[in-house]
Amino acid sequence: MSAKIKPELGLESLSDRLRNTLSHAEADCAAVDDVNKPDFRELDLGSPVSPLRTRLTTTTTTSSSSSSSGSVSGRNSSGFYPNPPRKSDSNPNSNSHSGELSVESSPPANRSFKPAHTRSLTAAGSLTEAGSVTSPASNVLPTGNICPSGRILKTGMTSRSAKTDVLGSGSVNYGHGSIMRGGLASKPALDASPPVFSRGLMVGGEPVKRAAVSGGSDPEEVKRMGNESYRKGNFAEALSLYEKAIALSPGNAAYHFNRAAALMGLRRLVEAARECEHAIGLDPGYVRAHHRLGSLLFSLGHIENARKHICFSGHQPDSAEVQKLQSVEKHMSKCTAARRGGDWRSTLREVEAAIASGADSSPQLCACRAEALLKLHQLDDAFLASPSIYNSAPSTHLHSQSKIFGMLFEAYLYFVRSQIELARGRFEGAVTAIEKAGQIDPRNVEIAVLLSSVRLVGRARARGNDLFKSERFTEACSAYGEGLRHDPSNSVLYCNRAACWFKLGMWEHSVDDCNQALRIQPSYIKALLRRAASNRKLERWSEAVRDYEVLRRELPDDKEVAESLFHAHVALKKSRGEEVHNMKFGGEVESVSGLEQFQAAVSSPGASVVHFKTGSSTECKQISPFLDTLCARYPSINFLKVDIEESPSIAHAEDVRIVPTFKIYERGTRVKEVICPSPEVLESSVRHYNI
Repeated sequence: MSAKIKPELGLESLSDRLRNTLSHAEADCAAVDDVNKPDFRELDLGSPVSPLRTRLTTTTTTSSSSSSSGSVSGRNSSGFYPNPPRKSDSNPNSNSHSGELSVESSPPANRSFKPAHTRSLTAAGSLTEAGSVTSPASNVLPTGNICPSGRILKTGMTSRSAKTDVLGSGSVNYGHGSIMRGGLASKPALDASPPVFSRGLMVGGEPVKRAAVSGGSDPEEVKRMGNESYRKGNFAEALSLYEKAIALSPGNAAYHFNRAAALMGLRRLVEAARECEHAIGLDPGYVRAHHRLGSLLFSLGHIENARKHICFSGHQPDSAEVQKLQSVEKHMSKCTAARRGGDWRSTLREVEAAIASGADSSPQLCACRAEALLKLHQLDDAFLASPSIYNSAPSTHLHSQSKIFGMLFEAYLYFVRSQIELARGRFEGAVTAIEKAGQIDPRNVEIAVLLSSVRLVGRARARGNDLFKSERFTEACSAYGEGLRHDPSNSVLYCNRAACWFKLGMWEHSVDDCNQALRIQPSYIKALLRRAASNRKLERWSEAVRDYEVLRRELPDDKEVAESLFHAHVALKKSRGEEVHNMKFGGEVESVSGLEQFQAAVSSPGASVVHFKTGSSTECKQISPFLDTLCARYPSINFLKVDIEESPSIAHAEDVRIVPTFKIYERGTRVKEVICPSPEVLESSVRHYNI
């Protein structure tokens, strides 16, 4: 029998060398401190194949057993940081501080495992160079771990936490060490972050990852893979891996902290904040989790709660963060005072300053901005700002008692949403939103007042619509007027009442109500149409043409608008005493073949656009369909086409030598010529001469 290892033999020398090795490894693996990245603080040398910088060997007598296990002390429990262990580090579920190391050895080729350790890597082969798994020689340290006391376990001692790894067929019991073949493991390259190794068998000096991560039972390995995905920017993959690590070890605060980082990468900030809160619940002294939660709450507009975490008791806060907090607090104080006094311009200015100071992901501040824009009758801008209110993640469980302007955060979002729905004419949606706000914050007076008003406006509008459908236009006017008494800035009610006035033949009143609607919402298409129609009835042709020209730009393919504009132009010319006989609206591109026909066509009232072409020209074939489009868009213009091969007399008279050529005529006189134009250039020229 081989002599057993004597505990006192070379222990001081071995302990010193191991401490030196640990200090080298820690110096090479700097921790990541950025609060916007996962917490790599718990990354350790937990892989069975330790990234040691020097190979440790010694000469001693070993037993004939194939392996030995133990553990090493000398590192603090917080990974690479030389800080005292946190409370959560003693959590039995936490695997983030297992600093196991394996000492390399070179097993000779003639020794094999005992029968109990025999296993197969291939169909007929064994786990050795020549076909058999070897055992360490008697003059080297056994592969495995070192006890916390620094003493090597004696032969025959049971491994501290043995587990069974299965590869191919058969199974072998291992401790925290791994079987290596080929001698040295690869040295890690110097990097800003610790190297990632897979816990498993070493074959030829390279780590072999598990076949499926989902089947793994080591949360530290899953976390390390998540960290690697995070570094590559694969946040969704990292999130999935962190969630698997949490499922394996739900009490590890660092796993929740890292999950928060992945959620931040996916811009799911509310969920990230909740995850940080979970991490702090597991470890109340988790400083980085407090700082990250403070930054998230600040960005989300929870300023008061953000201060509690950024200025975490017992730790020096970041001066830049504190300065930003103070800036936002100052602007929000001014914003609150301005809103209370109805000074909406100052409210808008201060809330935009607060957003620019860093609270740029706060749906409540976006809602305040939208509300100010509504009150300033900048409805288009308010509508553009509203998606951030509608699409914001519900944060009911994230500091649910936080308030803005004396209103609970979640209730304020519905409060503003109701106003937006009302301004858009979605009266049922407005009632639903304000009722939801009332359920969330039932004691708020401002919500109660708006709830009553919205209900009254909705009822008045519904009654007015029913009366209009029944052609009881006078009563419908009264119903819409009642709604306006409760909401004097509702452009939809003004426009509806204008329709009633129009039906009653009271076009002056119709124009007045349309003016009110357009003052509130300048791009209100229905109000423009009704005002233009009312001005036509009043024979105010200049005003009618102006409105129809705006509508033509907004609705370029609307034939009714185009025809109305044409007739308004004709009426305006008549009112000015201009000649307007034979003017026609619309039609197709007319083909002209004779010189006399051509001269008569271009001398007709209005502008005429002539396309000089040939049947064999590719360019002419390409642009001809676009001429049909222009004919529909600009029905007041005459569009003609001349094939110069079939009508050489016209080509000679007009001196056309290149096709496609376009010429524009007014009353027989050529006013513009463009040769081989692009569609954009051609339409620009045509638009200029459209009446």
